[in-house]
Amino acid sequence: MIDEVKEILVSESELNDITTRLANEINRDYAGEEVIFVGLLKGSFVFLSDLIKKVTVQCKIDFMIVSSYGASTVSSGKVNIKKDLSQDIADKHVIVVEDIVDSGITLNAVLALLDERCPKSLKLCSCLSKPSRRVKEVKIDYLGTEIPDEFVIGYGLDYDEKYRNLPYVAVIDPKYI
Repeated sequence: MIDEVKEILVSESELNDITTRLANEINRDYAGEEVIFVGLLKGSFVFLSDLIKKVTVQCKIDFMIVSSYGASTVSSGKVNIKKDLSQDIADKHVIVVEDIVDSGITLNAVLALLDERCPKSLKLCSCLSKPSRRVKEVKIDYLGTEIPDEFVIGYGLDYDEKYRNLPYVAVIDPKYI
C-alpha cells in the first residue's frame, strides 16, 4: 500500500470476483448474441480488460472519451466528448462499461447520445456506484458494488491522472488532494 492510500475499499480479490460475476451475467443474458462493449476512457480500461477476458459471447470493443471532472474531485456538470465511437451501433446490442457511477451526469449524457443511434439494446455495466452522490438517476444493469461517498483511486480510477495502476480501489488520503 502506498502513502497516499487512506483505506482499501475493494481488494484485488474482490475485484476479480466482481468481474467473474458480471461476465457470467452478461454471458447468460447475451448467449448466442454479439455485443459491442463501449469502454469510457480512461477510467474503465482496467475493469473492461478484466471483464472482457471472462466474457464468452461474441463481442467487439469500442471506446469513448468523456469527462466532467478534469483535475478536480467534483464533477463540473459539463460533459465533454473528446472521442466518439468508431463504429455504427444501430441495431446492435451495446453495453457501456464504466469504472464508477457517481453524479450520473456524464452517464446520462452518454446514454442519451448512444440511444439516439438506435441500438438493439443499450445497457450499463459499472464496477462501482456511489448512490449517495447521484444528481441524475442512472439505471445500472450490471453493477459490481456500491461504495461510500469517498474520493477513490486505483483500478483505473485516478486523481489528476495518477494512481490508475493500483490493483485495488482505495480512498485517497485528503492531504494528497
